[in-house]
Amino acid sequence: MTKILKATHGSSKTPLKIGDLEIDCYVLEDGTRVLSQRGVNKALSVAQGGSQDRAQKTPRFLAYKPLQPFISADLTARISKSIKYLPPHGGNPAAGIPASVLPDICGVWIQARDAGKLKTTRQLETAARAEIISNGLKHVGIIALVDEATGYQKDRPRDDLQRILEAYVSKEYLQYTSRFPSPFYEQLFRLNGWQYNPMSVKRPQVVGKMTDNIVYSRLPEGVLEELRNKNPKDDKGRRKRKHYNFLTEDIGNPHLERHIAAVIALMRAAPNWRKFKAFLNRAFPQQNHQFDLLEDDED
Repeated sequence: MTKILKATHGSSKTPLKIGDLEIDCYVLEDGTRVLSQRGVNKALSVAQGGSQDRAQKTPRFLAYKPLQPFISADLTARISKSIKYLPPHGGNPAAGIPASVLPDICGVWIQARDAGKLKTTRQLETAARAEIISNGLKHVGIIALVDEATGYQKDRPRDDLQRILEAYVSKEYLQYTSRFPSPFYEQLFRLNGWQYNPMSVKRPQVVGKMTDNIVYSRLPEGVLEELRNKNPKDDKGRRKRKHYNFLTEDIGNPHLERHIAAVIALMRAAPNWRKFKAFLNRAFPQQNHQFDLLEDDED
């Protein structure tokens, strides 16, 4: 008989919040991050009744017939058995799902909608909610969100988050998050004495200039200038895409990721911004001094 683990972190009073949507989330005694099945149903506005394929051994939020062609075998395996857990303050066992599958669940609803398979108003509303959640997860990994909501980020082992991401998040999603991972901004904020909130994507306007200074201007000579040519600003002074979207996958982006990893290491070693800049200038001299803090560019 499988042991039912107890949740050590989390509470219905501190749910995972994405926009106006909320999902109860917990961390179990073995470190597993789970989302309440009931909470996911509620966030997606999935009715307790309705036209569902009850023969499918899948949670209610994926048990609709129009969704079945978009559910992969891998996703089916990951959610086929719910995780039973004991709430932190006791009570009856509850049912949950691995937190890492939430992006895939949302993706199923979005794909079904885009393929024209969803017909009812309720199903279209669920797809809209799934898109809200999906957009939110593009900025911060689901594991980090759960740890933030439950307070577990204060107790987890160092580098545990990156290990979890590499093990459980899809390669496509990990590839997106690895360009400018959260530790880059966390250290950037620390060195400048700014309050860092991993739940927010809002950053001081000068961060774009700093990114050019400490990252793109340290790449081989001419790269930043070419990126600006390919990714010009519009009439409102904004760029439609991120600079790294224009780097090559075989050389450009791998070089960028290695550089960012090295920059984060220097940041962690520095007690303040001035010392960090000294470390950086010694390790990675600028290739284009004309671009030093001249424009407000996005990463």
